[in-house]
Amino acid sequence: MDWTRDGKDWPNREHSRFVRHRPHYWHIQEAGEGAIVLLLHGTGGATHSWRDVFPILARHYHVVAIDLPGQGFTRLGARQRCGIDAMSQDIAALLEGENLLPDAIVGHSAGAALALRMVRDLERPPKAIVGLNAALENFKGMAGWLFPMMARMMALNPFSASEISRWLGNATGVEYLIGGIGSHISPEGLALYRRLVADRHHTGATLAMVAQWTLEGLWHDLPGIEVPTLLIVGDTDRAVPPATSERAAGRLPDAELARFPGLGHLAHEEAPEAVTARIEAFLKAHL
Repeated sequence: MDWTRDGKDWPNREHSRFVRHRPHYWHIQEAGEGAIVLLLHGTGGATHSWRDVFPILARHYHVVAIDLPGQGFTRLGARQRCGIDAMSQDIAALLEGENLLPDAIVGHSAGAALALRMVRDLERPPKAIVGLNAALENFKGMAGWLFPMMARMMALNPFSASEISRWLGNATGVEYLIGGIGSHISPEGLALYRRLVADRHHTGATLAMVAQWTLEGLWHDLPGIEVPTLLIVGDTDRAVPPATSERAAGRLPDAELARFPGLGHLAHEEAPEAVTARIEAFLKAHL
């Protein structure tokens, strides 16, 4: 993604800055005062996913949102560091270097898994974690072999990321993808996702992340993560079954579950006010 071209009307652009911290060149959005709340988007997303949540939380907190390595406007500096452990370590090092140790972390999908893994890697653990449709188990069924297979194809064929971007970036590709995960978002949101997936560098980094991602270690460690955790579930999520959060809540020592009927995998983009109100209530209780 090119900031001068694609960033000129990017959501919350006025709060963006860029930081060189090895191995990546990071895009960060930062606003507000108070306890630090870190926002971590899911696989294939970017800071735009928090476009409506970010300003609401910034009324009461110092909110920090980042683009994951290679996705959005963060430039990938080391392709082999897209797995959960390496990504957690690199984000923790970035935050420590910028004096932005989070008091709470809110993560969507794979971002929720990162939030829980970062408890181990941060200089001090957060006081609260919120997982939105938290992807805490490896993909099952077709997705279990399809996504890693696509990533391996890309490693063998440098043009495959461009081909995938071309397919997803057409008139109906993104609508098909978003509908397939049980969500209905605004035309503005669809246009932003279309812009993302049309970029082969973003798509390539997303596929590298999927290929390197494994959650067995984190799942094993859940009983030892004592940070109070709220797991928010959209009942119509077709990407991460609601039962995943139910099982995770049973393994975490201090977890609660909140269900949102009629919302899918992008629940925070479909109903940002309602979802953020639930997040704020949880943060208020623990910060």
